[in-house]
Amino acid sequence: MSGLTGLIAGLVLAASQQATPPSPYPDPATWWSPEVPRPPSEAEPLYNRRPARDERPIPIDNGVEPLLYRLWGLQPLQSQVLRRGELIVEVWARPARGVRQAVIRATLRRDGRAFVQARAGLGCCTPEIGRRVDIDAELAGVQIPPLRALVADPAWSQPRSVIVDYGGGAVSALCVDGVSWDVTLLVPGQARHLRRACDDAEVGSIARILAAAVGAAVGRDPRFDAVLPRGADFSRQQRAYDDLLASGGVLKAGDSSRPQPPAVPVAPDEATADGDDPR
Repeated sequence: MSGLTGLIAGLVLAASQQATPPSPYPDPATWWSPEVPRPPSEAEPLYNRRPARDERPIPIDNGVEPLLYRLWGLQPLQSQVLRRGELIVEVWARPARGVRQAVIRATLRRDGRAFVQARAGLGCCTPEIGRRVDIDAELAGVQIPPLRALVADPAWSQPRSVIVDYGGGAVSALCVDGVSWDVTLLVPGQARHLRRACDDAEVGSIARILAAAVGAAVGRDPRFDAVLPRGADFSRQQRAYDDLLASGGVLKAGDSSRPQPPAVPVAPDEATADGDDPR
């Protein structure tokens, strides 16, 4: 009887196993605790930075919400923690015609290395960014000095937004064609933001900033370059700005321009000497 009982128990067990198919879902205990590999510096130059006890988030007022950064595959600028000798320069390009947009972020790290993260895509019509092109690369040594010099560019002392006064009264630019630009400088403890419309003189006032940031990204992917067909050439806009100043014209603060925080000159130091992980 014992043998027959064992046989029956085995048949019942086999039947129950066949009646209960395996779960298509992973183990819930491991689903929320996967091993997260450390990303390369090209993708996350400041990976896993945590603010020190006495550090506070740097107020960012450039009109870009943290969730929008994530749609573009970038860490929010609001969460970046900078140490002495570091900076971030970020550029947004928004053409007046069409929905193709681009964002470029150049990061100078305190170990002397610099990186560019650039995105291009269709910022319209769907919750996600359509046809997004991603660039994550380390900058060559010759590209680092122009980036480092941007901290001292006099453009950062200009109003956040401007209107052009050619000498006969200020005129607000109407973006029927061309590209509007937003540039943000982030250094330890402070951030500054400039917005320039399609007018050549307006854009020319930040030409050096745009040339350095855009120049760090172009030439790496032809799909990205197609969004900015003139590449990093802002010589026409620079001449327009120079001609404006030579003729007695000026850039005046726009009526809706929010005041910038007081500018505190901060020159990034050379590579850190403390020997710890710059990331």
